[in-house]
Amino acid sequence: MFLKEDVIPEKVLEHCKKNNIPAINVAPNQGKLLHMLIRMNAARRVLEIGTLGGYSTVWMGLALPDDGRLVTLDFDESYIRIARESLNMAGLQDKVEIRQGVAAETLEQMVQAKQAPFDFIFIDADKENNPVYLDYALKLSRPGTVIVADNVVRQAKILDDSGKADNIRGLRRFFDDMVDNPRLTVTAFQTLGSKGWDGLAIAIVKQ
Repeated sequence: MFLKEDVIPEKVLEHCKKNNIPAINVAPNQGKLLHMLIRMNAARRVLEIGTLGGYSTVWMGLALPDDGRLVTLDFDESYIRIARESLNMAGLQDKVEIRQGVAAETLEQMVQAKQAPFDFIFIDADKENNPVYLDYALKLSRPGTVIVADNVVRQAKILDDSGKADNIRGLRRFFDDMVDNPRLTVTAFQTLGSKGWDGLAIAIVKQ
């Protein structure tokens, strides 16, 4: 009901499916949530960690003003090729910059280059490295920056004592690091929909 007018993201999602991009992108309603959060916060500079086929990138890019800018990071050359095509389909090729490489290394380069802070940061890559990405996100933020992380519940594996996989351990440390950080106001909630049972974490940088 609420996605009928969002034809560009729908076309991009079909493009990703036709090119066999793994179906680990955000759900359509979550993509629209990212879009709305960016608009609500009047964000002009957005950082995305984990591009995949560019589906979430397109949702966020479409929310930006004319002078807005989005930087997205990914390692896989084949994903980046499809993502570039997705951005061209959406007319966002001039607003979005894809940086290829190991995300932690690219983020360190951005910090060293004293990159201007971002208004909105979306973390959706390898979950075992979420604590690393959070650390860099804070270095690349300002008071008021919104940080969103996807896939933080994992069908309740985050609470299961038997969950010893690297991604679950990474998520637990990610939660601990957010809770222990006085710079952050944080919440998290579960989601249940077309992508199954999972959740999102949302933080605001206070200082």
